[in-house]
Amino acid sequence: MKLTTVTHVSVDGVMQGLGGPDEDRRGGFERGGWALPLFASDNEGAAYVSQVFQRADAFLFGRWTYEVFARSWGAIPEMSTSPIGVALNSRPKYVASTTLTAPRWADTTVVSGDVAAAVGALKAKPARELQVHGSGSLVRWLLDNQLVDEITLLTYPMVIGQGTRLFPDSGPDIALDLVDSRATSGGVTIQVYRPAGRPQYATATPT
Repeated sequence: MKLTTVTHVSVDGVMQGLGGPDEDRRGGFERGGWALPLFASDNEGAAYVSQVFQRADAFLFGRWTYEVFARSWGAIPEMSTSPIGVALNSRPKYVASTTLTAPRWADTTVVSGDVAAAVGALKAKPARELQVHGSGSLVRWLLDNQLVDEITLLTYPMVIGQGTRLFPDSGPDIALDLVDSRATSGGVTIQVYRPAGRPQYATATPT
């Protein structure tokens, strides 16, 4: 399986609390729900995201995102019966966690211990995609361990000005090859990248 990450971000890279005002208030975040109004009115963007979910043969989550999805896509009837909900509820789910012991969402396997080996074993299976949605800390760890095959960013035309960003102020550097790029009628830009080693830097100052 190809491991793909799918992340909704603002122009300034914020990914925290996109779905609702109380979804994630960690760190005193007060601007939750920033993506939902635009997403709800952007039929093209919503259709794209739904199609992405249909490509998955399995899902991999960090603990926080798993709990958010379990409470929503896994439990609210109108969400669980939508195309995205059906995909999530009918396919295997893996959650990387050292603290979760009794997951309540059906068809969930907790991955702990040697996570890199477990993810490598999943990727070796003959299937389409192992998808990671949200799960910022996990995405950064997967990138650090060179386990990501493809990155999809949906960038919303707004600056949030606070909150957790997908990439921190400092960290490893990664070159990316652009595979696909498009914009929806609602102004959301969609970029698909493949990691391509380290970037190249200029070795001398131009004169």
